[in-house]
Amino acid sequence: MKISVLTILFCISYSLVSAKQQTGAIQDQIRGILEYETPTDRLVISGRELKTSSWIHTFYVDRNFEEVWTKDGILLELAYEMRYEIRESKYDGLNPEDYDLAWIEAYFKTFEANKVAKKPSEAGDLAALDLLLTNAFFQLAEDLEIGKVDPAQLKGDWAIERKGIRMDHLSLLNKAIAELDIRRNLEKLYPKFTIYKRSREVIRSLEQKSKVDSLSWKALKLDKSLKVGDTHSSVPQLRQRLQFWGYLEAVQLSDSKTYDSLMVEGVVRFQQKNGMEPDGIIGKNTVIALNASPTALMDKARVNMERLRWLPDTVQNMELIVVNIANFQLDYLNNLDTLFSSRVIVGKRYHESPIFRAEMSYIVFSPYWNIPYSITKNEIIPAVRKNPNYLQNKNMEVITTSGKPVNANSIDWSSKSFPYLIRQKPGGNNSLGLVKFMFPNSHSVYIHDTPARTLFDREDRAMSHGCIRLQNPADFAQLLLRDDPFWTPDKINAAMHQDREKIVNLPRKIPVVLLYLTFWSDSKGQPHFRQDIYNRDAEVLALLNQ
Repeated sequence: MKISVLTILFCISYSLVSAKQQTGAIQDQIRGILEYETPTDRLVISGRELKTSSWIHTFYVDRNFEEVWTKDGILLELAYEMRYEIRESKYDGLNPEDYDLAWIEAYFKTFEANKVAKKPSEAGDLAALDLLLTNAFFQLAEDLEIGKVDPAQLKGDWAIERKGIRMDHLSLLNKAIAELDIRRNLEKLYPKFTIYKRSREVIRSLEQKSKVDSLSWKALKLDKSLKVGDTHSSVPQLRQRLQFWGYLEAVQLSDSKTYDSLMVEGVVRFQQKNGMEPDGIIGKNTVIALNASPTALMDKARVNMERLRWLPDTVQNMELIVVNIANFQLDYLNNLDTLFSSRVIVGKRYHESPIFRAEMSYIVFSPYWNIPYSITKNEIIPAVRKNPNYLQNKNMEVITTSGKPVNANSIDWSSKSFPYLIRQKPGGNNSLGLVKFMFPNSHSVYIHDTPARTLFDREDRAMSHGCIRLQNPADFAQLLLRDDPFWTPDKINAAMHQDREKIVNLPRKIPVVLLYLTFWSDSKGQPHFRQDIYNRDAEVLALLNQ
């Protein structure tokens, strides 16, 4: 049977007209949907309410309602890349279903089946998918740039102002379409911290671990700390978990309930990696850390990647003092170089150190401790009632609000009214130690020395009333004043041991950021997990999962 040239030309012409008609039909469908709704209303597609309706309206109006993700009814490579990025959002700690992945997958399956069957897809379905993918881009872009959760919703104290949207997501999408590159353009929205991308790889690695996980992660509890030679029914499971994470070789599996010398080596390595004292003793904190399954650690990483997305871009590449409360550590950074690190003591669980940002502007050597009224009312006054010599023994004095000394013996300590202030005089026993570092803030929190030096040897250092106690304050002061030749180590030491305050203004204001990160990834991509000492992770995780 011969087919004439005329017939072939007719078929080609009909095919082109048909494709053109379908393209027009899709445009009409998109136009109809958008013109039916006002930009201020939420669009509803396939029963799903789209969260970026105003951007969607602007985007399609600018392109005369032309579809983006298909051509002639066929899915473009760009659509497949967008779907891939939605799937990959789980490594950002986000939930792919927030971006309508299930609906998008269903449409992909239908269109691919239609292509195989050489059956045209419905224009309405093609329009719906176009809108869903565009909405997914805008919503994912916003979540990557500023986070899904608004920290203002949190019950916990997070007083660092959340950064706003700075990048034009409409322009970003148009650029991604023009360059045929979704990935590289979405990456522009990542937090400008090198640890962020490395953290994505940690979640990817943990996901792989979870796929080969056959252990029971039932929470183990000890009635006492275990030392080498002790026996306990939980030892076999603890050993298995150390082997699972690679801290013990699995060549010689043992069901022994004895905590042996081979196992202690793995425990020490595990403790070092997880910020604990590497004493080889299996205590409460070590067991809590070993109770964490790969899934639990993925959730912890997700929570902290969200916290990184909240932080303003100014918290990077500059002179900066960072206190990670959950890690009990202060770092003084300058252009990503760590100039100083020190252990710190932070607020107790019922006197939590707040999360905020301020600027350090001066140092006070040999400081008074102006005791907060809450401590005066709840601790000092009851102590004086029991022991009239309490103030003298603690080197404290009573003053008026204007700073005038008051004879403590003239005060009726049984009265409910106490119109005075109490302060502790400078000296070695002063609760602030010999120096404090001031960054004025509404929380009345600052960094200071302490006479209780042995507390820095503890693993859990949540023991203050909220302020940050520093282990090596003299070294820190010397570094902050390094540009002033007057402040030699001897001069600093002398200023720290006098009977009156000495205030020294810093030549520049240095940003101080108090953070709460229970997970981060270091420069080598190694993960670091810390205990959630204030029990704040669960709240963020619940909001992420909504």
